[in-house]
Amino acid sequence: MSMFNKYFIDYRVFVTLLIMSTEKNIVTRMAPSPTGRFHVGGIRTAFYNYAFARKHGGKFILRIEDTDKERNQKEYEDEIYEVFKWVGMDYDEVYRQSEHLERHQEILRNLIDNGNAYEAEGAKDGSGNVIRFKNPNKEITFSDEILGDITVDTTDLGDFVIARNNQSPLYHLAVVVDDYDEGVTHVIRAQEHVANTPRQILLHEALGFTTPTYAHVPFILGPDGKKKLSKRDTNVAALDYKEQGYLPEALLNFLAFIGWNPGTEQELFSKDELVNAFNLEQVQKGPGGYNLEKLAWLNKQWLNKRTEQEFRAYIDPLFNELRDTPIYREEVMEKITPLIRERTEVLADVQTMITEGELDYYFVDPEINTEKVIWKKGTKEDTISHLEKVSEMIGSYSEDWNKEDLKSHIFPYADELGRGDVLWPLRYSLSGRDKSPDPFTLLEVLGKDTSLRRITSTINELRKNTG
Repeated sequence: MSMFNKYFIDYRVFVTLLIMSTEKNIVTRMAPSPTGRFHVGGIRTAFYNYAFARKHGGKFILRIEDTDKERNQKEYEDEIYEVFKWVGMDYDEVYRQSEHLERHQEILRNLIDNGNAYEAEGAKDGSGNVIRFKNPNKEITFSDEILGDITVDTTDLGDFVIARNNQSPLYHLAVVVDDYDEGVTHVIRAQEHVANTPRQILLHEALGFTTPTYAHVPFILGPDGKKKLSKRDTNVAALDYKEQGYLPEALLNFLAFIGWNPGTEQELFSKDELVNAFNLEQVQKGPGGYNLEKLAWLNKQWLNKRTEQEFRAYIDPLFNELRDTPIYREEVMEKITPLIRERTEVLADVQTMITEGELDYYFVDPEINTEKVIWKKGTKEDTISHLEKVSEMIGSYSEDWNKEDLKSHIFPYADELGRGDVLWPLRYSLSGRDKSPDPFTLLEVLGKDTSLRRITSTINELRKNTG
């Protein structure tokens, strides 16, 4: 091997190790405040931070910004942890901002001592003083990983407030100190924070801190597609989706794609696949839409990946009340589970089926409206005749009891005499509802004896009203 090749290989190894070392030093953070319910938009921002750190072998920090003592509530902080656990975003460290107040106060004193901050009258009525940062009034440019270069004349910001008093630093100062102390290299956050960035850069520079790389993700538009999704909108609390039966995989998949796309045709991504595909370069600048129909569709796709046992466990809690009644039959439940699955996008769909009585006829004989059992222009006499014929065919049937074979057995008669005239009375007799599965599916689920009993009952009801 020549000396050139040896040194070239050594150089490549050095560069590779340098890149790996740099990636391992990447640190991101998510910094929610426990002053309200955790927003679905927060999941997306958290995931972008999580994915960027994990993809580059870095560190992801959950920082609880709990310095607002008047508005903080433990239940909201607990909800933050529950959301992260539910969607499977593990963090390397929890950093509580309130535990670092002394450090914030120390930095505040340094700024005052160095002439970079000063005490000034705060309230217009002169009732109290605040600490203001002495703005150097200069133009700064920072490179946003998503929005590109942004230039701001900081003169317009004036001498902005960084503390209520000597003991109470405010957001801008606290966040700068925390990011520096935690070694945060990349601040990935919502675009509403773009306006905060110049102030924070000025503080970084005044303190001699390394300025992190900024990336501001686009707004999420509300369901109306016009206004930004806000906490005042319905369906924005993350755990509401858990209660409604959305799968965490579906919600994460859905939120990650609002404002980002890997550039492929693939739509279903597991958490690990999202991490591997994610990059800041493909995050769009403009806002993304919040399409609940798309979320429901994704949830359906992820439900389809569940085994029959997993799907049964998913819906079973909704049937606890029915399970405690005499009419419940496990063999029927096993048969109708695939039918329920076909109609289910989210768990709320199953609850609707139960509430509206759409599953009752599987367990109890329905009440029959004799006017509805007759198909369109059919007659009562013809309807009785068709039901008697089908009853006879079912009674004499001795092959495998499944919908395909039953259909082959009955369908020729329906084709000859009129499908609607034959099959509508049959289906209605079995379910007692205007909308239900096809009659052959119902026959398979209900079984021979129950089906014959219901058909006979309908015939008897029709005869009562004849004449």
